[in-house]
Amino acid sequence: MAETAFTADDFRPAAATESVQAVARPSLSYWQDAWIRLKANRRALFSLYLVIGLSLFTLVGPLIWTVDPSLQDLEQISQPPGADRDATVVAPHRPWEWDGTAEPMLDGLIQPRDRLGLIPAASPTTQSVRLVWEPLPDAAGYRLYRNLYPAAEGQALGLPLFETFNLRERRFEDRLDLKPRSYYYSVAALDAQGQMTGAVHRLGLVVERVITAQEAEAMGLVADAGQLKPGDRIKLRAHPLGTDYLGRDLLARLMAGARVSLFIGIAAPLLFIAFGVIYGAAAGFLGGWPDQALMRFSDFVVALPFLLFMILLRVASGVQPGESGITPMVLAMVLLSWPAAARLVRGQILQIREEGYISASRLLGGGAPYLVLRHMIPNTLGVILVTMTFAVPTAIFTEAFLSFIGMGVAPPTPSWGSMCNEGIKTMLTTPHELIFPALFISVTVLAFNLLGDGLRDALDARMRSAE
Repeated sequence: MAETAFTADDFRPAAATESVQAVARPSLSYWQDAWIRLKANRRALFSLYLVIGLSLFTLVGPLIWTVDPSLQDLEQISQPPGADRDATVVAPHRPWEWDGTAEPMLDGLIQPRDRLGLIPAASPTTQSVRLVWEPLPDAAGYRLYRNLYPAAEGQALGLPLFETFNLRERRFEDRLDLKPRSYYYSVAALDAQGQMTGAVHRLGLVVERVITAQEAEAMGLVADAGQLKPGDRIKLRAHPLGTDYLGRDLLARLMAGARVSLFIGIAAPLLFIAFGVIYGAAAGFLGGWPDQALMRFSDFVVALPFLLFMILLRVASGVQPGESGITPMVLAMVLLSWPAAARLVRGQILQIREEGYISASRLLGGGAPYLVLRHMIPNTLGVILVTMTFAVPTAIFTEAFLSFIGMGVAPPTPSWGSMCNEGIKTMLTTPHELIFPALFISVTVLAFNLLGDGLRDALDARMRSAE
């Protein structure tokens, strides 16, 4: 068959108007494809934004909310969010003078004469509550009680504040830790032996928050005390999330506690996962009896009890009861938590070392360090990243648990766990002191778990090939 000869005239460039086959889907790298799949997972994407928000709350928050977390606001102790912050300016307190001889005057007081029993002798304020009462029948003495709740018949009347067998001394000034809330006072008649006879005067009243001009100036609420006069209203410091039982700002303490909790929750996993990656990569690459020896040692580490090891490290470090044991806690996590990461990386290395590109790299002269660092570990980054994401909430929860039982971060250093330990003591009366740190722990653990779950799906190369 004769061959056909072609010349340059037989070929021409394609016209711009002619259709050209185009690539329908652009080529994506492994990480680009993983990011697209992660964005499609709404729960994981929301968790990622939540983790970013927690990071900003920890790092940027103290720059915006500059309140000292250790500063005590004694005018607002255990105040919940949104509590009334108004205070009335009053004159400095003057003692309620009485020589003990004349009976207290009951005429001209708040209630009519026929309704007198136990009554306030002046407006009840956080500065003082002054009470007077009429005689009780068959009384050889009197005992005054204060309660936070009205006491029914047969129940305890509350905290005993005053007792006297001088029947003329029928008045009392209460200045014991008064707060702007309702109080219930009771005066019980006593017989000669000091036993209650059953006759009781009762009174419930609401205490108003007051402040002196000098106190307002000392707290920095006004520049000059001379600007205020009795009867003026003034706003106390703002506490968006309330205060704790010592009057410290809860928002500032949550920010300071986040630095401790997240530092432990991120630093410890970084250290023990880095060690686990190196350990597992060495075991998987060497194989044979070195692999078996290394993995049996990791099994031994898994069998060690964490809490007992933590106690031994605290004792060895010289940490005394009541002191923060951050260093022993992080060291215990690093020494006992790496086997899980080592096992995962070892399994990946055992699979990767049989791949064709590893054999090709061996033939081209690649040594063991080059193969592990250049080919094997980079191809396990997906597993390492997911392991890291799941290890962070575990470390945060471990820190919270240890601080809660008093073996981690100790007061006054704030952490979410130690704040929960403090808040549980007053959770029945001021639950916000427990709710907020517990909520931050729960949200952080949930966010990292959902993010890790999304990353596991996004970084799975088998899912990419299936698509």
